[in-house]
This record gives sequence, C-alpha cells and structure tokens, in this order.
Amino acid sequence: MSLPEIVSRERWHAARAELLLKEEALTRARNALGAERRRLPMVEVDAEYVFEGGDGKATLRDLFGGRAQLIVYHFMFAPEWESGCPNCSAFLDQIGHLAHLRARGTSFAAVSRAPFTRILPFKARMGWTLPWYSSYHSDFNRDFEATLVVDDEPVERPGISCFLREHDRVFHTYSAYDRGLDGLGSTTSLLDLTALGRVPEGSDRVRYHDEYQD
Repeated sequence: MSLPEIVSRERWHAARAELLLKEEALTRARNALGAERRRLPMVEVDAEYVFEGGDGKATLRDLFGGRAQLIVYHFMFAPEWESGCPNCSAFLDQIGHLAHLRARGTSFAAVSRAPFTRILPFKARMGWTLPWYSSYHSDFNRDFEATLVVDDEPVERPGISCFLREHDRVFHTYSAYDRGLDGLGSTTSLLDLTALGRVPEGSDRVRYHDEYQD
C-alpha cells in the first residue's frame, strides 16, 4: 500500500484548505438532501404485525415505546442461521447510547426473522442491551423489503426503516438498504433519516446520557 506524499507543513496546510472547500460543499449538499428526505411523502401502515421480544408479544406501535418516531434496523438473521450476520453485528456495535435518540422522541430497535429463542443467546453473547425483536411470525421483513425472494428462496439484506406515529396511526417514512447504510450509526446520522430530523423534544441541548428525563 502506497503512503501519502511527505511535504512541508506549509504545503500540507494549502492542500488541506483545498480539500476543506470540497468537504464544505459536501456538507451543504448533505444538508439539502436531508431536507428533501424529510419532505418525502409517507405511507400509513395498516397491517397488524406481531413481534416477539424480551417482554413477549408486541405490535409495531409497541416498538415506539410511546415516542413519536421509530428507527428499525433490519438485522440479517434468517430462521435457520445459528448466529447473526457479522456485518450487521458490527453495525450494532457502533450504535451509541439510546438516551440521546429517546430524548428526541425517537426509539431504536433491531428486527430479524430468526425466532427470538435464537436471537436471545446471540444478543447475550454480543453483550447488547438495545431492543431486538423477532418478526418470525409476520411478513414484516418481506413487506419492508429486508427479505427478498430470489428464485423462490428468501434472501436477507441489511436495512433501516423509519416510522412516524400520530396517536394510534403509524406511517412509514423512509428506508435504506445495503450501501445506503454507509456512514450511519451515530445519533445525528440516524436522526437525519427521520421525518422530524434532529429537532429535540423537551430539550434544546445535548446532555450527558444519564441526565435525560425519559
């Protein structure tokens, strides 16, 4: 692997200033794309999906935990697999403390097709405490295109889907898959996918995660 050229501090500053102009342009373009994403139309979710988690059966509305928004990570874990996907596991490893999302009215949960009896020991092995549900008894994965049918066989793919709740009504606002997940994982990057964006709920500043009132 070739290494970068060795230059003087002055030449480094000049090259860095040139690159900074491109980075600032990318930031402006990303902000504009985020605003356009928030203007996407949404679709009401009429199906009554049933999931299984640590507290037993749950509906899609239950996954919100009473909050306005829900981000679902479609974790690749087919019913016949012994363990979850390594790449999906690396993604969940980088998810920060959920208090920062929850303080902004947004819940986060992983969902897989594997039965919960397979998810639970793997979750314990990974040391995760975030909510993780099984969609084994529903068509949730297929309806939100995390499980595709190719040559009559189900094929898993990683993805994220965002939902918005208005009273008892649930709406699907956004989804992304595969390379569309690149660069995601931080609190702000996840909030940027949602319909409400980074707008805080009940707080105008970032706090230590143990100072939020849930």
